[in-house]
Amino acid sequence: MTAELICIVGPTAIGKTSLSLKLAQFYSAEVLSADSRQFYQEMSIGTAVPSKEELQMAKHHFIQHISIHDDYNVGKFEQEALKLLNRIFEKNDKAILVGGSGLYQKAVTEGLDVFPEIPQNIRNKYNSILEKKGIEILQKLLKDKDPEAFQSIDILNPRRLTRALEIIDVSGRSLNSFQNKNKTERKFNVTKIGLDAPRPVIYERIEQRVDKMIELGLVEEVHKLYPFRHLNALQTVGYRELFSHFNGEMSLTKAIEEIKKNTRRFAKRQLTWFKKDAEIRWFSYQTPVEDILKSLKTQKD
Repeated sequence: MTAELICIVGPTAIGKTSLSLKLAQFYSAEVLSADSRQFYQEMSIGTAVPSKEELQMAKHHFIQHISIHDDYNVGKFEQEALKLLNRIFEKNDKAILVGGSGLYQKAVTEGLDVFPEIPQNIRNKYNSILEKKGIEILQKLLKDKDPEAFQSIDILNPRRLTRALEIIDVSGRSLNSFQNKNKTERKFNVTKIGLDAPRPVIYERIEQRVDKMIELGLVEEVHKLYPFRHLNALQTVGYRELFSHFNGEMSLTKAIEEIKKNTRRFAKRQLTWFKKDAEIRWFSYQTPVEDILKSLKTQKD
């Protein structure tokens, strides 16, 4: 039988983990996380890492497998994930890839885009702007130079911003133009499942998740990581806002409000990315797993 990678995508807090566990149990399949925030051992509550009980329901990979101090990127993830899938498919014809990091999903299913080399002077230019003028100037530059990229990347992450501007500066092309190349052929079939909900429902689920994270001890988790706040792994929603609180820049109440607001923005960007992919079959977040399985079977028949 032909090996099949079932990819589960969608905005944060939509229920991807729950669906992945149900499918993994149905197919006796292993689960690969494509949530780049869940890779780090030191980050747990703020990244919504699956619980111990959930991790025991199926064999998982790429969950807290590296440290925030490690040098890791999407290219390394692609290589490691493909090697792992080769081993998995020797004994099972199904595997599950789940997570809302679109670039990491794309790396496994289609291959990475070949971006130009960035000269050091260009890199220095944008790092200098960030240091001297702040992230808002970089956001405005990207919005002017590449409005589409501004809508799809995490504009609160300074590394993502500078990287986008570097590529545009060197190539004179939009980021999207690099994402239209021919796909790399994989030795397995890919089935893509998307979970969605009306925007107010997504926002309500985000509010509930953030409140739960605070209840579970997110403030304490981030406080322990404060000495390492400069690391790229920690330039992410839920951590940046609390670092600002610890810096005395805002109250805890304000920081929690900012986490919710920035998570909503993050979810919107995730949907912008995934909705461009015509291969994704979308389902309501409330769709019973039996109906999804039936739809997958009908598609193959």
